[in-house]
Amino acid sequence: MQEIYNLIPFVLISAGILVSLIFEMYAKNSKRIIAWFSVFIFLAAGFHSLVNVDNAQLFFNSMLQVGGNINIFIFLFNFAAALVVLMAMDYSSKYGNNFGEFYILLQSSVLGMMLMAGAKDLFVIFLGLEIMSVSFYALAGLNRMRLKANEASLKYFLLGSFATGFIVYGIALIFGSTNTTSIPQIVDKFGELTHNLLFMAGILMFLIGFSFKMAAFPFHMWVPDVYEGSATTVAGFFSTAGKTAAFSAVIITLGSVFMHGNANIFEPYLVVLAVTSMLYGSIVAIAQNNIKRMLAYSSIAHAGYLMIGLASGNYEGIAGIIFYLAAYTFMNLGAFGVVALIEGKDETNLTFESYTGLSKKQPFLAAMLAICMFSLAGIPPFAGFFGKYYIFIAAIKSDLTWLAIVGVISSVISIYFYLRVVVIMYFNETEIDLTVQKSNYGLLAVVISVILVIIIGIAPGSLIDLISSFLK
Repeated sequence: MQEIYNLIPFVLISAGILVSLIFEMYAKNSKRIIAWFSVFIFLAAGFHSLVNVDNAQLFFNSMLQVGGNINIFIFLFNFAAALVVLMAMDYSSKYGNNFGEFYILLQSSVLGMMLMAGAKDLFVIFLGLEIMSVSFYALAGLNRMRLKANEASLKYFLLGSFATGFIVYGIALIFGSTNTTSIPQIVDKFGELTHNLLFMAGILMFLIGFSFKMAAFPFHMWVPDVYEGSATTVAGFFSTAGKTAAFSAVIITLGSVFMHGNANIFEPYLVVLAVTSMLYGSIVAIAQNNIKRMLAYSSIAHAGYLMIGLASGNYEGIAGIIFYLAAYTFMNLGAFGVVALIEGKDETNLTFESYTGLSKKQPFLAAMLAICMFSLAGIPPFAGFFGKYYIFIAAIKSDLTWLAIVGVISSVISIYFYLRVVVIMYFNETEIDLTVQKSNYGLLAVVISVILVIIIGIAPGSLIDLISSFLK
């Protein structure tokens, strides 16, 4: 009975997908019913995982685990999805694409993410990745009437399939050299396997495939076009929950290796990705005039900061990554939520000029977006500052002080394009009339995100202590 109780988040989402399909087929007002049903199961699964965070347990012949930081990831996936549903309820009516399939695909992608986070076997990671990825490809192009959405979906599918090929070949090489896909067994033999070229090539290909999913340079080429072409709420989900799922899979594999006293032999690769992602994302974001493309390049830079934690290869680095992902999820969802509220029909109000004088027209929305921008820039006392702080401390403890300094320089560069939005909203004047479609649910999602950004910033120690307690 205890086993079933601990698996409730997986059961809830799996059953929810089937029930939602029945609603879609037979209910008259299926879209609204499935939307609220999705919110309910996401919140139920999320809070169940948080309440039972101490109950660690293995399932299915030790191929899946729940408890500890896995439950924190499950909470993040589900809570982020619940916020996206609230944002999407009114947003989708702008384009006339309020389909019930949207919520079913969202549920399916969350199930894939949960499998990735709880995996103790490489095949379970692959299974979760494919469930998530296929759902993402469909979500990107859900608005079939928009040319950019079709382009985003096709680009994401083609490049995503190419990256998945790397992961599959990587798993094949790992299995061929170890005769197992069990992550704990691979970790136990890791010291002797480092002399096996096939194994090292397999791990490297596995890492390259997930570097694409993380949106790290130079595997970032899909990000700007996919974020711009997708619905704003969907782009927000890709950039937060999708990135978190990719890092959770790498933490399971590499993190468990590093924390068993093995040398971080992939440090050069991770360091190069960290430096190039941070600098490229921050510098190119300056040149953007579309706020969704700016947030897309910003996402590449944040992937670089998170890579610093992997390059550190210590407990502090892994704890810092999980903390950073929690903070990033809410501050980025808040930013995309405000953009979705301001965005007009036919992709209007997406340039920086549209935000000119926003503080006078929509003071509350301007304040919410300003807080998200301050947090993304890493300005205290918001959550983003402490996310970077813990990552940089981990790098210093691993004698990578120079990498932490590069991270600080990248953060200073990023302040320009984040604060540019704030300056435009509060200090520039315009006579252009801006009409914002009323959306109480979308506004609620933004407010919840911003409150969590502030709470995590005020009391970062509570979250980092909880995360760290499950790593040692």
